[in-house]
Amino acid sequence: MSTETRDTIFIGKKPLMAYVTSALIQLANLPAVNIKARGLSIGRAVDVAQIIARKTENAGYSIGDIKIGSESLESQDGRTRNVSTIEIEVKRNES
Repeated sequence: MSTETRDTIFIGKKPLMAYVTSALIQLANLPAVNIKARGLSIGRAVDVAQIIARKTENAGYSIGDIKIGSESLESQDGRTRNVSTIEIEVKRNES
């Protein structure tokens, strides 16, 4: 389980480039990193993956598998609601 959390970046409310920098640091040591987000942070997760894949194209990173889904969460008023989720794999190209 510890290796799963090490290669996973959870997207929240920090500035976009903080997540890009974190992902690039992890990609220097690992073959792939998963970017996970849910709800309103999904757009930011897509932006992070696109920045890494496009701006570092010469460094050899690309987008791999993309998984989408939903989770049932209990809201503050006690009702259950579904929240969309996304998981984007960014990997080092084999060359």
